[in-house]
Amino acid sequence: MKNKFYITTSIAYVNASPHLGYALELIQADVISRYQRTFKKDVFFLTGTDEHGEKIFKKAKEIGKEPQEFVDEMSFQFKKLTESLNISNDDFIRTTDKKRHIPTVKKVWLKLKENGDIYKKKYKGFYCVGCEKFLLKKDLINGKCPYHLEKPEIIEEENYFLKLSKYQKKIKKIIEDEKIKIIPEKRKNEILSFLNEGLDDISVSRPKEKVSWGIPVPNDESQTIYVWVDALINYISAIGYNKNLSKFKKYWPADVHCIGKDIYRFHAIIWPIMLLSLKLPCPKNIFIHGFITSKGQKMSKSLGNIINPFDLIEKYGADPVRYFLLREIPPTEDGDFTYEKFEKRYNSDLSSGLGNLVSRVVSMEEKFGIKKSDNKIIQKEIKKIKKEYHKLMKEFKFNTALESIWELIKFSDKYIDKEKPWENKKRAPLIIGDLIIILNEINNLIYPFLPETYERIKKQIKTKKSEILFPKTIKNF
Repeated sequence: MKNKFYITTSIAYVNASPHLGYALELIQADVISRYQRTFKKDVFFLTGTDEHGEKIFKKAKEIGKEPQEFVDEMSFQFKKLTESLNISNDDFIRTTDKKRHIPTVKKVWLKLKENGDIYKKKYKGFYCVGCEKFLLKKDLINGKCPYHLEKPEIIEEENYFLKLSKYQKKIKKIIEDEKIKIIPEKRKNEILSFLNEGLDDISVSRPKEKVSWGIPVPNDESQTIYVWVDALINYISAIGYNKNLSKFKKYWPADVHCIGKDIYRFHAIIWPIMLLSLKLPCPKNIFIHGFITSKGQKMSKSLGNIINPFDLIEKYGADPVRYFLLREIPPTEDGDFTYEKFEKRYNSDLSSGLGNLVSRVVSMEEKFGIKKSDNKIIQKEIKKIKKEYHKLMKEFKFNTALESIWELIKFSDKYIDKEKPWENKKRAPLIIGDLIIILNEINNLIYPFLPETYERIKKQIKTKKSEILFPKTIKNF
């Protein structure tokens, strides 16, 4: 179906409350979704929560709760975050969903096994509890996991394995030919480099005595399906792979998977190989973002340096949080968060920039009135900015797309200062006409980024009553 657009985030692991790093991924995916909807696409936007595994079981027991009770509470927090950030997701899948997800995982497992791609063997290797995955020696830095800064356990056990090696040449060609387009290019090159070293088959289960909180392997209750296999299947379980095939055929393959750089091998190698075994199309694009750092260190629950997104939203509102993360953090690189940077960007770009322009134009519209204008210079500038904006949006370059919108804001401020409508009341209505045209264009362009602000500006233009969009802040952090 040409008009459909299926986009997903990774599903959040619920061993702790949401942090700002995951908010970034939600917001990026939301911008892509809203942008696609402006072209009248049939968008299906999926997010959700990953609720099985050893870490979750241990955390629940540590605080004296049953795992299901614990994940119910944590999943609710992530759902609340999507609402607080004004995320336009169409569905929210949970891996403990007994109707949609768990039956789909079992169906996929049996198909992989039937196709000869799952087998059982003994294995000894480095296992990171934080990542809930086996690591290779070459993955370690000074003998530690690069993400959790902990030495992995050496584990020997008998598990089921997925035949990655069987599909090595096929997956390499798919990525080289960009049948799966990996964004940014450097991540594609890393994946190809990794593939050139040769793929080892990967463990896709754990013994039940080690990991009891998860989906049992069909026909072998002694094993639990590996949390990552379970989690990856959410992308097809939510859209009906098990029982609603018409919906599944409508939306699959995914047009974009939005994920973090710590899990891109799962999405660029393991997930496509699972799909190849199932004889399903691979996702079209994998968009990989970096981390939000705090004083140069990855923001992580396990490292205890997280920023609570709910606190930021409560103090500043959803749109300023969205704006900072999209404007300040390069979309595919790491970016540092500090309260000082946040307030500086808020005051300069939102309060003194967009907010001030809207206030000036609407106040003058109320005072001087408006006449329709056909200013060719204005039209040329709008056309130039829009062309650049659409190019950047298609490349997922959110920060520079926002920069282009702010160029139009600066252009408007210069136009006001040059024309001085308050000194030329005869021409003022025409000048205001020009400015309203620009303001409407600016507002349409900010819609994917700042949906609440879009509605407020639209209302102010319509009612000709100006209200403060972004009050100046006082440093108090």
